[in-house]
Amino acid sequence: METRGGAWVVMAGWCVFSSGAVTAFLLWVLPRVSQAQGYFLPFRQPETCDHNQYFDISALTCVPCGDNQKQDAQGTSCVCLPGFQMISSNGGPDIICKKCPDNMGVTEDGWNCISCPSGLTAEGKCHCPTGHILVERNVNGTLLPQANCELCDDTENSFTKANALENRCIRCEPTFINASRSCACSEPNILTGGLCISNKGSFPSHLLSTARLGELGMSSASEWFAKYLQSTAIACWMYANLTSCQALGNICVMNMNSLDTVTFDACRLFQSVFEKTAGLSTVHSISFWRQNLPWLFYGEQAGLAPQILSTAPLPANFSFTGQNQNTKLKFVAASYDIRGNFLKWQTLEGGVLQLCPDTETRLNAAYSFGTTYQQSCEISISKILADFPTPVFYDIYLEYTDKNQHQNIWAVPVLNLNLQHNKMFVNQDSNPSKWILTRRIFLVDAISGRENDLESQPKVIRIATQISLSISLVPNTKNGNIYPPLITIAYNDIDIKDPKSQSVKVSFSVKYEMNQGEAFVQTNIALGVLGGLAVLSSLLKTAGWKRRIGSPMIDLQTVMKFLLYYAGDLANVFFIITVGTGLYWIIFFKAQKSVSVLLPMPVQEEGFVTYVGCAFALKALQFLHKIISQITIDIFFIDWERPKGKVLKAVEGEGDVRSATVPVSIWRTYFVANEWNEIQTVRKINPLFQVLTVLFFLEVVGFKNLALMDSSSSLSRIPSSYIPPYSRILRYAVTTALWLVIGIIQIVFFAAFYERFVEDKIRQFVDLCSMSNISVFLLSHKCFGYYIHGRSVHGHADTNMEEMNMNLKREAENLCSQRGLVPNTDNQTFQIAVSSQMRQHYDRIHETLTRKNGPARLLSSSASTFEQSIKAYHAMNKFLGSFIDHVHKEMDYFIKDKLLLERVLGMEFMEPMEKSIFYNDESYSFSSMLYYGNEATLLIFDLLFFCVVDLACQNFILAAFLTYLQQEIFRFIRNTVGQKNLATKTLVDQRFLI
Repeated sequence: METRGGAWVVMAGWCVFSSGAVTAFLLWVLPRVSQAQGYFLPFRQPETCDHNQYFDISALTCVPCGDNQKQDAQGTSCVCLPGFQMISSNGGPDIICKKCPDNMGVTEDGWNCISCPSGLTAEGKCHCPTGHILVERNVNGTLLPQANCELCDDTENSFTKANALENRCIRCEPTFINASRSCACSEPNILTGGLCISNKGSFPSHLLSTARLGELGMSSASEWFAKYLQSTAIACWMYANLTSCQALGNICVMNMNSLDTVTFDACRLFQSVFEKTAGLSTVHSISFWRQNLPWLFYGEQAGLAPQILSTAPLPANFSFTGQNQNTKLKFVAASYDIRGNFLKWQTLEGGVLQLCPDTETRLNAAYSFGTTYQQSCEISISKILADFPTPVFYDIYLEYTDKNQHQNIWAVPVLNLNLQHNKMFVNQDSNPSKWILTRRIFLVDAISGRENDLESQPKVIRIATQISLSISLVPNTKNGNIYPPLITIAYNDIDIKDPKSQSVKVSFSVKYEMNQGEAFVQTNIALGVLGGLAVLSSLLKTAGWKRRIGSPMIDLQTVMKFLLYYAGDLANVFFIITVGTGLYWIIFFKAQKSVSVLLPMPVQEEGFVTYVGCAFALKALQFLHKIISQITIDIFFIDWERPKGKVLKAVEGEGDVRSATVPVSIWRTYFVANEWNEIQTVRKINPLFQVLTVLFFLEVVGFKNLALMDSSSSLSRIPSSYIPPYSRILRYAVTTALWLVIGIIQIVFFAAFYERFVEDKIRQFVDLCSMSNISVFLLSHKCFGYYIHGRSVHGHADTNMEEMNMNLKREAENLCSQRGLVPNTDNQTFQIAVSSQMRQHYDRIHETLTRKNGPARLLSSSASTFEQSIKAYHAMNKFLGSFIDHVHKEMDYFIKDKLLLERVLGMEFMEPMEKSIFYNDESYSFSSMLYYGNEATLLIFDLLFFCVVDLACQNFILAAFLTYLQQEIFRFIRNTVGQKNLATKTLVDQRFLI
């Protein structure tokens, strides 16, 4: 027992050891196996297999056939060698073959051996003479002891012959029987295209079997035309064969529906057949559609095309919204192959006429009513040859439902730009009366360009490179009625050299149009009326300017000034017209239910774009005029501060001490001048916020999608959906609407909130003048300007902090007089019309002040020049101060209010003959010499700049960047030049203007 127990222990230990060893071995081996294994195999193609191999479609490799076997025709299985019968087969490559006796052949099905009466073929099967059929089995399927060769009866009793496989007798072609009363086409009859034709008819014997290649400027021999043109024409003419008539029509279409009265080509043959079958009835009462014939032409009468395209509206209504919504163009096509066989009815959805590949959703968007569609691409010639080995022909119709809910189709005319009539491209003429409309089209013709062999590569292929579908709205319709659509098609002839390296550009488009004549007339009327008002406004401004410069004479300067004023007013006219036009189109097109208006086409938008360009150019001229006026003003700061006493001062060079008046500090003047310099380009809006906000709403929120040429008013689009092209008018409308709304909101916010509760820089400047005891005398014209009365009510402003605070407290508690120029009034700002005498005196002092073309430089000017400038400054300060204080009775002034009409017209009726006139001005009109008072001009100029850039580049981001850039450039110019003018006119050193 102990021994047995010890054995069990040993065995158990061995099992554990063995199991662990095996596990360790597997763990060591398997990773290396998985690491060594690679998932690759040789790449083999069926054509690379030998004749005794077949391609295994499962293993994707070449596998040897069995004994006495070879590769079949497809290359994916095996068949017995000639002279071997098949013993067994599983329906695949596994077969067993056995050799037949030497004097026997293999039956047609390959399963038996049989004696042959007339020898064997190369395939080891029985051979029969021409006109005989091979019979190997009885009617019940029993194998005959010997095969028989039976002669088909070609006599009048049967008129039969062997079929192509020579295994059955069939009746001869009817044309053979009719022409020769036999199955042979003997002379003098003519054998053509498998038909036997009698030469006794009046059919033309000399036919032009070449293909017209108008694009290449030559004609090319066509094997298809040579082989089938005559036979199809005869079969159609003499036997009314429907398929042959369709085939004849196809050859005419392949020849671009071209007509020539000299040569008998395909279309001339078709016309001859059409004329000779005048006794037959028409199809559906359409005079151009003859019984048994395809409908290829609408007729050659001059002026027929406009009648077809714009006489009878389509009896269907289209609407974007509502219960009767109808936004789908249901085009259907009757398709035929090149031999004239009817293939099927099919819709055009799915890209039937669109050669460019795309998703089905985007392809079908072409037939959404109101959506302008554009698609273009470049396609390899090799791909076209692979996709279109033979042409397919289409007769296009538009399906609709009439008022009785019956389904009907309307024939869609075709304008083939390659059609030649007597060697003239009549359809390329701009006059529609010369057009010849057709019906049938194709996309690719790779057959007619084959010269000698229909199986060879074509020398030339013809491709429909441009297909355009035009839809015209009936004028003054309220129910969405349209005229019949028009398909315009252009073909290119491609000379084939290397299909893999050659490519061609193709395009497909759908455009909508309506008569814009009435809109153009209304626009011109508005332009005439508003333009006349602009002339009147400019005359009034010029008259006001003449009065302000004190010159009654009309000279060249007056004419130039009138033109500048007229440029600004005319710019506003163009701006109003373009904004109104843009808003009209975006509202009435996007919001309509039943379609009554369609967007202008790109060609029709040219006039609108011209108006926008004129508005921008004229507004730019007005903008520059205003800037030049602002940077050339005459300005002086009147310091009312007086010395507070005298001090002892040593006399330089003498050693004596004398008493002198305490000098008045210049820092207050510098401070006011610096503040004026800072507010020169202050605006009522934030330009950067304006640009970024407009860009945000256009690009991020999606307002730019409102400018797409479709009926959708959605601000977002699915990325996978078709995105139509943008309308330039709608882009302008959306941009101007957003820009004006955001700008007006900014101005209202600035006036109603920011200036009331944060800061009002204009009013703060007036307050600063009062606290600094500085008045501003500003002349924008020779005899007109503005005056800001800043004389301190406290007498002095050059004080310490304690006294300044006490002055402010007294003023807040009404313990001192009011700030106004007139006692007991608060009015500090005035418009001034100065007399010529006062202006002359001002100019005399001013000439001394600016004699050196600028202020004296403290470190570089000579002492004499500096002292002279200082004297002129004090003289001007004293003169203007005394003028305000009514010291000069010969140059006195009086104060009055402007009349309402004077305020409206912006001019003064009274001339300052002996006395100057101060007009009370509570609206701070002096801001017109700053950016602040010209916000409307600046806002419109920036808007027009943005729109012009966008119309040119179709890029909102670029337009926003360039708009902000030009704002900064002009602001810099205005600040820099204005600062120099300020330093020149006021003697304030430019280094203190920071």
